[in-house]
Amino acid sequence: MTFQLTFAIAWALILGLGGGLLTKIGDWYHNLEKPSWQPPDWLFGPAWTIILGLGAWAFVLSWNGAATDAERTFLIALYIVNGVFHFLWSPLFFTIKRPDWALIEVPFLWASVLALCVFLRPMSEIASWMIVPYLVWVSFAAILNWKIVQLNKPFGAASA
Repeated sequence: MTFQLTFAIAWALILGLGGGLLTKIGDWYHNLEKPSWQPPDWLFGPAWTIILGLGAWAFVLSWNGAATDAERTFLIALYIVNGVFHFLWSPLFFTIKRPDWALIEVPFLWASVLALCVFLRPMSEIASWMIVPYLVWVSFAAILNWKIVQLNKPFGAASA
Protein backbone atom coordinates (compact mmCIF):
# COMPACT_ATOMS: atom_id res chain seq x y z
CA MET A 1 0.00 0.00 0.00
CA THR A 2 1.32 3.46 -0.87
CA PHE A 3 2.09 6.15 1.68
CA GLN A 4 -0.65 8.46 0.40
CA LEU A 5 -3.30 5.74 0.63
CA THR A 6 -2.14 4.68 4.10
CA PHE A 7 -2.14 8.28 5.35
CA ALA A 8 -5.57 9.00 3.83
CA ILE A 9 -7.14 5.90 5.34
CA ALA A 10 -5.52 6.55 8.74
CA TRP A 11 -6.71 10.19 8.72
CA ALA A 12 -10.30 9.22 7.90
CA LEU A 13 -10.40 6.33 10.38
CA ILE A 14 -8.83 8.26 13.26
CA LEU A 15 -11.22 11.17 12.79
CA GLY A 16 -14.28 9.04 12.12
CA LEU A 17 -13.78 6.40 14.79
CA GLY A 18 -12.24 8.82 17.29
CA GLY A 19 -15.05 11.32 16.81
CA GLY A 20 -17.60 8.55 17.14
CA LEU A 21 -16.06 7.23 20.36
CA LEU A 22 -15.91 10.74 21.84
CA THR A 23 -19.55 11.45 20.96
CA LYS A 24 -21.55 10.17 23.89
CA ILE A 25 -25.20 10.88 23.19
CA GLY A 26 -26.72 10.36 26.61
CA ASP A 27 -29.26 12.04 28.84
CA TRP A 28 -27.30 15.30 28.99
CA TYR A 29 -27.44 15.68 25.20
CA HIS A 30 -31.04 14.49 24.88
CA ASN A 31 -32.12 17.02 27.52
CA LEU A 32 -30.62 19.97 25.62
CA GLU A 33 -33.02 22.19 23.77
CA LYS A 34 -32.35 21.89 20.05
CA PRO A 35 -33.77 23.71 17.05
CA SER A 36 -36.55 22.01 15.12
CA TRP A 37 -34.34 21.92 12.02
CA GLN A 38 -31.63 19.75 13.60
CA PRO A 39 -31.12 16.58 11.55
CA PRO A 40 -31.92 13.26 13.24
CA ASP A 41 -29.06 11.75 15.24
CA TRP A 42 -28.74 8.77 12.86
CA LEU A 43 -27.78 11.08 9.97
CA PHE A 44 -24.51 12.30 11.51
CA GLY A 45 -22.64 8.98 11.22
CA PRO A 46 -23.34 8.45 7.51
CA ALA A 47 -22.70 12.13 6.75
CA TRP A 48 -19.29 12.05 8.44
CA THR A 49 -18.44 8.74 6.76
CA ILE A 50 -19.07 10.25 3.32
CA ILE A 51 -17.33 13.53 4.16
CA LEU A 52 -14.22 11.87 5.58
CA GLY A 53 -14.14 9.36 2.74
CA LEU A 54 -14.19 12.22 0.23
CA GLY A 55 -11.47 13.99 2.24
CA ALA A 56 -9.28 10.89 2.18
CA TRP A 57 -9.77 10.48 -1.56
CA ALA A 58 -8.96 14.18 -2.01
CA PHE A 59 -5.68 13.63 -0.15
CA VAL A 60 -4.65 10.85 -2.53
CA LEU A 61 -5.57 12.90 -5.61
CA SER A 62 -3.71 15.93 -4.26
CA TRP A 63 -0.65 13.88 -3.34
CA ASN A 64 -0.57 12.45 -6.84
CA GLY A 65 -1.00 15.94 -8.32
CA ALA A 66 1.65 17.60 -6.15
CA ALA A 67 4.64 18.72 -8.19
CA THR A 68 7.25 18.80 -5.42
CA ASP A 69 8.14 17.27 -2.08
CA ALA A 70 7.49 20.68 -0.51
CA GLU A 71 3.88 20.57 -1.77
CA ARG A 72 3.47 17.06 -0.37
CA THR A 73 4.86 18.16 3.00
CA PHE A 74 2.47 21.12 2.99
CA LEU A 75 -0.40 18.77 2.13
CA ILE A 76 0.42 16.54 5.09
CA ALA A 77 0.59 19.61 7.35
CA LEU A 78 -2.82 20.82 6.13
CA TYR A 79 -4.39 17.46 6.91
CA ILE A 80 -2.72 17.19 10.32
CA VAL A 81 -3.85 20.69 11.32
CA ASN A 82 -7.36 19.91 10.12
CA GLY A 83 -7.28 16.61 11.98
CA VAL A 84 -6.35 18.31 15.25
CA PHE A 85 -9.16 20.87 14.98
CA HIS A 86 -11.62 18.24 13.79
CA PHE A 87 -10.72 15.96 16.68
CA LEU A 88 -11.08 18.69 19.34
CA TRP A 89 -14.71 19.52 18.72
CA SER A 90 -16.41 16.32 19.97
CA PRO A 91 -14.65 16.16 23.35
CA LEU A 92 -15.39 19.84 23.94
CA PHE A 93 -19.07 19.46 23.09
CA PHE A 94 -19.90 15.95 24.30
CA THR A 95 -17.24 14.76 26.75
CA ILE A 96 -16.79 17.88 28.87
CA LYS A 97 -20.29 19.12 27.96
CA ARG A 98 -19.20 22.58 26.84
CA PRO A 99 -20.98 23.47 23.61
CA ASP A 100 -19.89 27.08 24.26
CA TRP A 101 -16.20 26.06 24.13
CA ALA A 102 -16.89 23.91 21.07
CA LEU A 103 -18.40 26.99 19.43
CA ILE A 104 -15.19 28.93 20.11
CA GLU A 105 -13.21 26.10 18.48
CA VAL A 106 -15.44 25.96 15.35
CA PRO A 107 -13.81 28.89 13.48
CA PHE A 108 -10.45 27.12 13.69
CA LEU A 109 -11.96 23.91 12.32
CA TRP A 110 -13.81 25.86 9.62
CA ALA A 111 -10.63 27.72 8.61
CA SER A 112 -8.71 24.44 8.39
CA VAL A 113 -11.37 23.01 6.05
CA LEU A 114 -11.36 26.19 3.96
CA ALA A 115 -7.56 25.93 3.76
CA LEU A 116 -7.96 22.44 2.33
CA CYS A 117 -10.39 23.74 -0.31
CA VAL A 118 -8.04 26.55 -1.31
CA PHE A 119 -4.64 24.86 -1.13
CA LEU A 120 -5.63 21.54 -2.69
CA ARG A 121 -6.83 23.29 -5.84
CA PRO A 122 -3.39 23.72 -7.49
CA MET A 123 -2.65 20.03 -6.86
CA SER A 124 -6.06 18.73 -7.93
CA GLU A 125 -9.13 20.80 -8.75
CA ILE A 126 -11.34 17.75 -8.25
CA ALA A 127 -9.83 17.19 -4.80
CA SER A 128 -10.58 20.78 -3.88
CA TRP A 129 -14.23 20.29 -4.84
CA MET A 130 -14.37 17.05 -2.87
CA ILE A 131 -13.72 19.07 0.31
CA VAL A 132 -16.70 21.38 -0.30
CA PRO A 133 -19.23 19.02 1.38
CA TYR A 134 -16.98 19.06 4.47
CA LEU A 135 -17.00 22.86 4.44
CA VAL A 136 -20.78 22.98 4.02
CA TRP A 137 -21.35 20.43 6.80
CA VAL A 138 -19.01 22.22 9.23
CA SER A 139 -20.75 25.51 8.38
CA PHE A 140 -24.13 23.93 9.12
CA ALA A 141 -22.78 22.30 12.30
CA ALA A 142 -21.42 25.68 13.44
CA ILE A 143 -24.86 27.25 13.08
CA LEU A 144 -26.41 24.31 14.92
CA ASN A 145 -23.77 24.57 17.67
CA TRP A 146 -24.47 28.32 17.99
CA LYS A 147 -28.23 27.71 18.24
CA ILE A 148 -27.76 25.01 20.90
CA VAL A 149 -25.58 27.40 22.92
CA GLN A 150 -28.16 30.16 22.49
CA LEU A 151 -31.02 27.89 23.63
CA ASN A 152 -29.21 26.34 26.61
CA LYS A 153 -26.65 28.78 28.05
CA PRO A 154 -25.00 29.17 30.44
CA PHE A 155 -22.79 26.06 30.61
CA GLY A 156 -20.19 25.01 33.14
CA ALA A 157 -20.24 25.92 36.83
CA ALA A 158 -22.82 28.66 36.29
CA SER A 159 -25.31 26.10 34.98
CA ALA A 160 -24.71 23.44 37.65
